[in-house]
Amino acid sequence: MTDSLARIADALERLAPPPPPAADPLAHPAYIWDGANLRPVRAFAPQPLDRLKGVERNKAVLLDNFARLASGVAAQDALLWGARGTGKSALVKSVVGALQVQGHSIALIEVITDRLDTLPRLFALIADAPRAYAIFLDDLGFDAAGEARALRSLLEGGAEARPTNARIVVTSNRRHLMPRDIAEQESAINPRDSIDDQLALADRFGLSLGFHALDQDGYLAIVAGYAAALGLDFEPADAIRWATQRGSRSGRVAWHYVTELAGRAGKPI
Repeated sequence: MTDSLARIADALERLAPPPPPAADPLAHPAYIWDGANLRPVRAFAPQPLDRLKGVERNKAVLLDNFARLASGVAAQDALLWGARGTGKSALVKSVVGALQVQGHSIALIEVITDRLDTLPRLFALIADAPRAYAIFLDDLGFDAAGEARALRSLLEGGAEARPTNARIVVTSNRRHLMPRDIAEQESAINPRDSIDDQLALADRFGLSLGFHALDQDGYLAIVAGYAAALGLDFEPADAIRWATQRGSRSGRVAWHYVTELAGRAGKPI
């Protein structure tokens, strides 16, 4: 019986091998944190910063902030909020990529957002590394204030705050990361307490950058920038028709349109 159990155990181990070891935190430009291990991003190829149009101020501010972090001086946690498709996530990746090209020792770590409770484990892993890290929480939002309290502690005031070589950068469609329910506020014993609890997380970010919906000229400028970089011609009327059919003018829609142009021209991107 013992031999049979041993054979079964060996067979199960072969079918389900142990997870691969964590990636070296000094070896790769970007990682995914899955809650237990760092995994290198297979192909980290952010857009060059000069291709991102219409966000010049936000670009300069975020680049300066993470250049400070990479240089070992004081830097802010950052919240990028605003309309969907306006380049928030692209800007985070491009800033890190630009700093790496400049020779700075900094990496991006994207955290799966349902694993926020494992952030202290990640911080312990990278705290002593001679490198800076942008901890990236993409498209974050909470349905209730209680869900956000753990992150509030990590940002400021908790016993296990993030280490000095790491800063958190969050993108969200919500300025305050949580929906603001007027009925809920009215039902609270003290309405001000409800509002304060919702705003407390957003207030933890020293840097808050807003991204707003584009007008037609801004949309066409972004299309023109992408098209020029790829050697593509386009007709403004065709670009406007593309956006109208999708009910949105944004950097994302502009990129989808330029991808379509490249496909029509038989070019890779």
